[in-house]
Amino acid sequence: MCDDELIPPQADMTEREWLRAGSEATAGGPSMRTTGRVPQWVNRRTLLGGAMAGAALTVLPSPAQSRASAAPRLGGPGAFPFPEHPNGKGEFAVLVTGDAGTGDEAQYAVAAAARDLCRTEGIGLAVGLGDNIYENGPESDDDSEFQDKFEKPNSGIDVPWLMVLGNHDCSGLIPGSGGDPSRGDREVAYAATSRRWYMPSRYYSVPLPAADPLVEFFAIDTIPWSSYVAQLDPHYRWDGPYMREQRSWLDGALRASRARWKVVIGHHPYLNNGKHGSAGSYDGFEIGNYTSGVHLKDMYENVVCGRADLILSGHDHTLQILEPTARTGGTRQVVCGASAKTEDGTAHFGHPAAWQNFSDHGFMVLKVSGARLTIDAYTVDVATRKATLAHRTRQTRPVAAPAEAHA
Repeated sequence: MCDDELIPPQADMTEREWLRAGSEATAGGPSMRTTGRVPQWVNRRTLLGGAMAGAALTVLPSPAQSRASAAPRLGGPGAFPFPEHPNGKGEFAVLVTGDAGTGDEAQYAVAAAARDLCRTEGIGLAVGLGDNIYENGPESDDDSEFQDKFEKPNSGIDVPWLMVLGNHDCSGLIPGSGGDPSRGDREVAYAATSRRWYMPSRYYSVPLPAADPLVEFFAIDTIPWSSYVAQLDPHYRWDGPYMREQRSWLDGALRASRARWKVVIGHHPYLNNGKHGSAGSYDGFEIGNYTSGVHLKDMYENVVCGRADLILSGHDHTLQILEPTARTGGTRQVVCGASAKTEDGTAHFGHPAAWQNFSDHGFMVLKVSGARLTIDAYTVDVATRKATLAHRTRQTRPVAAPAEAHA
């Protein structure tokens, strides 16, 4: 984490506004501090803002909630093993899906198209970016919805699935509110009985291969930072022990990682051109400790940007491969939330993008080798259950050097 004193972040800025703020500071304005991790060649800027006061617009009661931890749990009996070697193409190939858990025709169509591709691409791992069980999350750790909205659609994609929590997985009285984080514990518990579903805790990391990692995935729980309602249980409040512990864990895990490539996976994006907007101004909200995601924005800027190569997120039902910029410290934001639902076909914001699609269903495939990291974006025709490669992005240099920990 940065050495700067933590100061309140402000609502989301465009790339141009972000750069202008730094230029004005160096042109004679007041000395400014930053909450962001940026390369030394970028002007430092402040994130002063008005997102301090107030709570969410709606406050809901929640039941007594269990305490989460980052301690790993074993997978289910006969769990599909993590790949320990690259595929025949010399890559670790990873299927990326998000916001998939509807159980409807579109989810089955996207999964069928992905299943065909898994065979040809040698995919050995999958990622589910939250909203795994629409609309309210599971009612128990053996809810039949796990079968109808995960196991049956993904039958034949016989690899471990790295799963993270979405706001619908932690619904309170209002579907999708994120107002009852304890519901997420049911998804952690389900991992003990599933061959596919991997969620040893609410946040965790997975290095591949385990002995000498080439890539490491850091799964996080973004929900208590970005719920549509205030968290009443002090444990899950934005500044409560759970979120402080998670932030500290992620900071230390990224610092200690020996992997060449580092990928953070979480439901809510840092930057986003879809209708939900970016962290700090989700859905047009710019006040309070919740809804806007202002504290998630602060975490991304302090802990992740400039250290991870990718942020993989869902939440917006779109497909976006945004460009790494000075603002992100070279970290690339990817939004992949169109595995069962789509949006209105319109870009609502203007963050620089390598490619984006706001109307089609689809998924992505991440390919990792020592020489490069590749992201393939596929759109899916639901009627024919066929995938089309729509875009490919490659990068050859990691954002940050791995820790010197091989000795």
